[in-house]
Amino acid sequence: MKTRKIRFENADGIELSAELDLPTGAKAHHFALFAHCFTCSKNLNAVKKLSKGLTDKGYGVFKFDFTGLGSSGGEFSDTNFSSNVEDLISAAKYMEKHYSSPNLIIGHSLGGAAALQAAHYIKELSGVVTIAAPYDPEHVNHLFNDWRDEIQKQGKATVTLAGRKFTIKKQFLEDLQSDKVNPRLHKLNLPLLILHSPQDELVSIENAAEIYTHARHPKSFISLDGSDHLMTKDRDATYVGRVIAEWAVRYVGGDDKQVDSRETKKDAVAELHFEDKFTTDVQTGTHRWVADEPKDVGGSNQGPAPGQLLMSALATCSAMTVMMYVRRKEWPLERIRVYVHKKETDKSIPHSTFIKKVELKGPELSDKQRKRCLEIAGRCPIHRTLSMASEIESSLIN
Repeated sequence: MKTRKIRFENADGIELSAELDLPTGAKAHHFALFAHCFTCSKNLNAVKKLSKGLTDKGYGVFKFDFTGLGSSGGEFSDTNFSSNVEDLISAAKYMEKHYSSPNLIIGHSLGGAAALQAAHYIKELSGVVTIAAPYDPEHVNHLFNDWRDEIQKQGKATVTLAGRKFTIKKQFLEDLQSDKVNPRLHKLNLPLLILHSPQDELVSIENAAEIYTHARHPKSFISLDGSDHLMTKDRDATYVGRVIAEWAVRYVGGDDKQVDSRETKKDAVAELHFEDKFTTDVQTGTHRWVADEPKDVGGSNQGPAPGQLLMSALATCSAMTVMMYVRRKEWPLERIRVYVHKKETDKSIPHSTFIKKVELKGPELSDKQRKRCLEIAGRCPIHRTLSMASEIESSLIN
């Protein structure tokens, strides 16, 4: 996936930090708005893995830091649950103006409760997803039990959450108590997907049961068995992203086969975006990836450089050609690995020299068979193309 850095203002004029993750080699067919967990940020590793699960299926994912958190402006101590909901609405308006209205809103933990509230105010939504979300925002009140008396008497207190210090004001607790999700759930006339782990120790799975009970159909529940609250295992977050994408096909549309109209079976398409330096979306048929340049030459290093792609084409083509030959001959080859690098030569020499080394594994493979495999590797289409002077016909597309 490729990522665009974004700054936008919320309803109070505070600048918030956001990122838009997009699928590689194709335009996003739909967009999702993501709300992170309490005191977290958009840069949480689980958020990145979840987002990739969606972008791999053609979705664009807009994620941002709530006021006072991450790279966003403002003071966290001046925020509350209601302001989080307002930030989500502001983000949706920015998406509508500059890209497209979000079709999905996804919220993790308290962000899930905020997503349930904000969904009532965002037009063109086709679905809502909660992950480890509390039934009521007030659920997080237990986090402040050690400081509750100080907050009530002094009006605020410095609390420690997950090893970080935050200032919590009295108005924050009061807002949590007054802002109930449950009375509005039955009015949420949108498809709802609830994901929750039965092992969640911060927000018990009973919260998922309450949300499911009070929500209207269509509604779905998926157990994230073995996952913790923050989805710290990469496989859990990636799984969640993929599950959401598959579930959304029924209500939002956008099968991952619906790539870009440029798609053909054989063409290679590369699209570079100005704001991303050298980061380039590459598409061949239904396969998409990112190419880039190393940071030391001004790139972002989000993918292999063009020269590396060329060498990898030579290496993979050589390996595949040998394997096809060996299988036909039924030779006892167990593994083939091909190494390719470019030889440093005088820049005045008009051609390049590639060094290719072929590693063959198979205890019963004879020396004669090994030598023949090396010859076959030199007959692969990419090797033959690079070995001769190729012609390239160039033209402009109107």
